[in-house]
Amino acid sequence: MNSSYRLVYVKKQKKLPDIMKAIILAGGRGKRLRPITDKIPKPLIPINNKPLIERTIKYLKKYGITEIIISSGYKSNLIEKFLKKKKNFGCKIIFSIEKTPLGTGGAVRKALRFIDEESFVVLNGDIVTNIDLKKILKKPNTIAANELKTKFGTMDIRNNKILKFNEKKDVSNVWMNPGIYHLSKNIEKIIPRKGSLEGIVFPKMAKNKTLETIKFKNALWFSIDSHKDIEECSKEIKSKKYSKYFK
Repeated sequence: MNSSYRLVYVKKQKKLPDIMKAIILAGGRGKRLRPITDKIPKPLIPINNKPLIERTIKYLKKYGITEIIISSGYKSNLIEKFLKKKKNFGCKIIFSIEKTPLGTGGAVRKALRFIDEESFVVLNGDIVTNIDLKKILKKPNTIAANELKTKFGTMDIRNNKILKFNEKKDVSNVWMNPGIYHLSKNIEKIIPRKGSLEGIVFPKMAKNKTLETIKFKNALWFSIDSHKDIEECSKEIKSKKYSKYFK
């Protein structure tokens, strides 16, 4: 079997010119999610009966992106089998398969042969979010920044006396990388064949002052890395505050 091949399902519709493409990074093994990931790859983990990969594709479609490259590796055949059954996405889907793990940078570099446009979107395939993607689509080499929310209770302390306990709150003006990027194709020359975007590429761009960000406060964002994440995300997206967004 070839290491890369096309899997295409397209609804009959008038094609828009210069449609931006997106790469979904979906190759991780998800070791912390065992025993679930002993049987299925992480992108097929259901959140309220809907697999992560389906949620990610529908998220991209919401912003007009209908040409998607899925960078996969571990149990990629099961992702392909699932997508063959789901023919109602109205998307052009291309697989770029890693024979061995390449890291996020290597995965993007491998997938770039399917991209002719001047810029493209990269999205971690294990996140659930309502971050407004169109805000970072305005300019290439822009990544999202989400205000950090602690996973632990915090304490207010003065003179070694505890004044107050706080449960899971935003940490003011501390920003995290939520794994949503709009990048220019001309950065290909600094992307390694094996290695990470976050550890190699972005530090170089930051040093050269060629990387920008859009800040998001009060956005819903989950990275599905543990069984607790599945439970909390499932509960949150059914809440009154977010249920309309995730219908």
